[in-house]
Amino acid sequence: MAGREPYSPRHRTALVLTGTGTAGAYHAGVLRAMAEAGVRIDIVAGHGMGAIGAFFTAIEGGARLWNPDGLWRQRAISRFYPWRPVLRTLGWTFGAALALVLVPMALLASGLVIYPAGLLLRMAQSPEGSTLAEGYAALVRDAFQPDRLPSWLAEGAFLLALGALFLVAVAAARARLPRRHRERGRFWWRVFGAPISHRSAVRYWQTGLWRLMTGGTRVPQPDPIELSRRYAEVLGDNLGQPGFRELIVVSHDLDTRRDLVLAALMEPWRKPFFGRRTGAVPSPERACETLDLVGADRDHVVDILSASQCLPVVTDPWPVTFATESYWRGETHRLCDRPECVGRLLEEVIAAGAEQVIIVSATADTDLPHTLTEPRIDGRGRIGAWLVSQETTSVRDAVRARRDSLRFVHVVSPEHNPIGPFDLVGAYDERSDRVQMLGELLDRGYADAYHQFIEPVVGAADPTS
Repeated sequence: MAGREPYSPRHRTALVLTGTGTAGAYHAGVLRAMAEAGVRIDIVAGHGMGAIGAFFTAIEGGARLWNPDGLWRQRAISRFYPWRPVLRTLGWTFGAALALVLVPMALLASGLVIYPAGLLLRMAQSPEGSTLAEGYAALVRDAFQPDRLPSWLAEGAFLLALGALFLVAVAAARARLPRRHRERGRFWWRVFGAPISHRSAVRYWQTGLWRLMTGGTRVPQPDPIELSRRYAEVLGDNLGQPGFRELIVVSHDLDTRRDLVLAALMEPWRKPFFGRRTGAVPSPERACETLDLVGADRDHVVDILSASQCLPVVTDPWPVTFATESYWRGETHRLCDRPECVGRLLEEVIAAGAEQVIIVSATADTDLPHTLTEPRIDGRGRIGAWLVSQETTSVRDAVRARRDSLRFVHVVSPEHNPIGPFDLVGAYDERSDRVQMLGELLDRGYADAYHQFIEPVVGAADPTS
């Protein structure tokens, strides 16, 4: 998918990473190929899991994502986005209660097999027929004595109900703790909250970013504000140096119903990007939507990184408190990812002076008949299918809408990807009749980058053009 002109390494180029969950492994493979081939990238941009690749690549940390012992090859990845503990425990409690009910029913239903079997044995003049039937009758009579199975069922049901009530009580007590942002609604919505938790993913990437900045040494991790300031200092002091790149990350503000753009740019693109064309004060339209990472907004790096891991509706949003001297005057807003914001990312990289854009998406664009597969009906499978559909459509529409604004635009994506956003331990592929693992998705990104972009596009480019 090319733009109006051939690719040229002399033009200002942006790499846009888009996706959720496992898409980050595909990004890591593409980033590895780009680094090995020496592809010039001036700006790295992303949203959702693409923001992780952008944050790491901007400070020369992409190798921490794809190395043999890199972050995308750790077992901790499999614990991302679990169902919330209260929902998991209630589900297991319900399953155990159902099993208790089924035990006596199964015991009685077994008579439908035992009695006919005993009858057949008696017809065959075998003494075991009478023994089998009498033994089963004695077992049922003994099991249903008042002090046996009925008592166990009652005690088991009581203990399960008590455990469920205790769990709900703990969740209710936690829900009454002071919140950093306004909330309105029935109390039970606080108790149960969003169905999926993002906390493990947020902690993992915050720790990974800190270890990248400290060279892997076991230095105690600072609080989020201090970590944000150190990241901003590293990137701001090294912008323009080999291996360091300008950064744009987009998140979504649920309270203002606007996208929020965090950026670290060099001059002469920095001031126009933040709306400072006519003076030192940004225009209100840009001031309410942009954060200058190498300026006064450097405290929000971790906030934006964490918000990028929060999915709309299915996870809680990330609360961000702005400074009292900022545009939002100390307000606390709720941020999360927006799967359809690829168009906004393209708009922002164009505003930052990009003339060429390479988009990386882990979703496959299906345009042929008779390629349907069995749909997933589990909860996370349904959510993942919706996210994949939204991203695929938004990438296609964004490229069509902004093709004429760029010299060159190219999309790197797999022809087939059976691994959904939440298949962090791999997924079964109908076409190959086997389970494909997350490491294979990383390797596929590496191969796709070479076969779709580096060899046919970069290899054919005229370095003097």
